[in-house]
Amino acid sequence: MERTPVVFIHGAWLHALSWEPWVARFAGRGFLAVAPGWPGEAAAVADVRASPEPLSRIGLDALTDHYAEFVRSFDTAPVIVGHSVGGLIAQHLIAADVGRAAVAIAPAPVNDIPLPASPGRLLRRDRCDPADELVPLSPEQFHRAIANTLEAEESGRLYDRYVVPAPRRLLADLGCADAPRSPRAAADVGNAGRGPLLLISGQEDRLVPDEATRAVYKQYGDTMAVTDLKQFADRAHSLVIDSGWRFVADYVLGWLDEHGIRAHQPEG
Repeated sequence: MERTPVVFIHGAWLHALSWEPWVARFAGRGFLAVAPGWPGEAAAVADVRASPEPLSRIGLDALTDHYAEFVRSFDTAPVIVGHSVGGLIAQHLIAADVGRAAVAIAPAPVNDIPLPASPGRLLRRDRCDPADELVPLSPEQFHRAIANTLEAEESGRLYDRYVVPAPRRLLADLGCADAPRSPRAAADVGNAGRGPLLLISGQEDRLVPDEATRAVYKQYGDTMAVTDLKQFADRAHSLVIDSGWRFVADYVLGWLDEHGIRAHQPEG
């Protein structure tokens, strides 16, 4: 029996280690769970913070190509689970028939869905100018923008463990500060032959508000492909890393099972 791969894609301001409890949870259920970092991302958060320059060259094209190549490297088509910009990439890939199924958690909006106003309020808009530089978050900004439902102690602990700077180029590709969006910030919502897609939102998310994810969900309304939406009440953008992560992860595991996607499948 072959193990079904699950590829986790993290979002801006988080390190690949942010998926460590998910990887353990999915591996414990029998999946081949992996969380590859972004191109040039060091294996340790401290190393990224000490030498973040490799991240500054990353745009949405390079990031999407990086994960498309990784997903295609498996003999068995993986499930793709992405958070934030990783959720956008997950949708782009599954719509292009790359991967078996996809889960987009608090995803950056695709297509013509407007970027939420909240990032512009929470971060200086001039930080999103298209340039090869990095945009750090202070502990206070992280708490306000991403971990707003958490106590200060938990927010600070998550910041110390997982937070790294984000590339300005990537933020520009997403359309920050009215920069033109990259063509990769799109998904073929009409592809009826793609694998199942689950969209997840947090009711109290300030960075990618629930209404933005619901607007994306409506775009899939005319396709015959499986598209589901789940909202988690009282959860912020940190819902994949905070103390409630297991509720989200187990919901995803249950959703996969409902759609016949098991940890092991017959060879051949």
